Amino acid sequence: MTNTYHEATKHSYWSVRRNPNYLDWSKQPSPFKVYPEDYPFIPFDLSNSLHRFFYLLGGVNAKKVYPGVEYYLRIIPSAGALYPTEIYLQIRNVEGMKDGIYHLSIAENGLRLLYELDSNEGVEYYFEDKRLVDGIIVLYSAIYYRSSWKYKNRAFRYCLLDAGHALGALEMASLWYEHAYYILYNFDKLALNEKFGFANREFFLSSGVVGVRTKEVAKNFAMELPYVEGTYTFEENALIWQAYLDTLQLHGCKKDFRFPHLMFEKNRLHEAVMQRRSIREFASEAIKSEQLEFVLKTMQDAIPSDCDEEVKIWYVVNRVENITPGIYLDGKLIKEGDFSQKVGYLCLEQALGSQSAVTFFLTSSGKNYQPLYQKAGHIGHRCYIASEYLGLGCSGIGAYYDDEVREFLDTEDMVLYALAIGS
Repeated sequence: MTNTYHEATKHSYWSVRRNPNYLDWSKQPSPFKVYPEDYPFIPFDLSNSLHRFFYLLGGVNAKKVYPGVEYYLRIIPSAGALYPTEIYLQIRNVEGMKDGIYHLSIAENGLRLLYELDSNEGVEYYFEDKRLVDGIIVLYSAIYYRSSWKYKNRAFRYCLLDAGHALGALEMASLWYEHAYYILYNFDKLALNEKFGFANREFFLSSGVVGVRTKEVAKNFAMELPYVEGTYTFEENALIWQAYLDTLQLHGCKKDFRFPHLMFEKNRLHEAVMQRRSIREFASEAIKSEQLEFVLKTMQDAIPSDCDEEVKIWYVVNRVENITPGIYLDGKLIKEGDFSQKVGYLCLEQALGSQSAVTFFLTSSGKNYQPLYQKAGHIGHRCYIASEYLGLGCSGIGAYYDDEVREFLDTEDMVLYALAIGS
């Protein structure tokens, strides 16, 4: 299947030179959405394991200060540190919490209670399986202008990748919290967009469930939220909004609820989550074959969801002890050679691609664009955490010469994401 939006937003050697990106700093969007103070607020107490679980979904864990500018960095990576993803939670029958719908207020390090649920009310009403969930449902949306301000039409790709990283953070938080999770893509997103007052500037993409289905069926809930500003500046992008609408309907979804068997020790995992950063340069040194094997195994493990699409993980070995340099797929050497300089060129001539020990390319020929792209981001998040866990660096690369990467890999698949790891 040819995805019209994907085809329209490809990079090439000439396209990035004919259409250079100039940023209008007067229109830089805010990375934080904050609901008014009349919504009850619960500040996080990180000694409370439940609060720490909420925090691990995407909280701020570092600040960088430059002359006249402060950047607040989060547990989840984001292209350009623009953070288009917003996180909402429905909580039911969880000790210490009112049953209700909440917003994860990143700026305030806590939760805002947006709506208190009556008996049997819930967002499950808009899901394929309408039975109530005892536990937590996490809803992920994107405020697309945060990305389109910088990345223009290609920003929908980044919104999907960022949401995938957020789903990966949910996975790691659930692993630390010692609760199972699964992902749902098949729900009435447009109806929930309206209930949450998004005004076509924000849209839901996915959800994660950390809880247990009951026998009761959900009733609709009476919440009708007013629009709350999430950027303070805004420019409509008709191509992105149409791409969202065109990719909403899911077709022929394969459900796969196998739970992953990720091999992380709990305390070291928490350290990796907290310390994760995008590397800006590598030392051009070899890593051990066992390290690549651990990262690959983590990336390839099952992701439980109601719409699983195949995402292929190609990898170019530049510098790994006892492994022949070349292009690999499914553990098989496809083409032998030193392609480090070629990969650097393909990644918009970024040194990361050529200095890395290994560069991954994620591709898919799947039909369901939103789930498959978010799955690529989720796999990318696993790559980040597994690398950090081993003391390696990782950097996600969302910009590359699309068709030249396809020619290099000899594939007709869409190219979704690139990641580089190394010392």
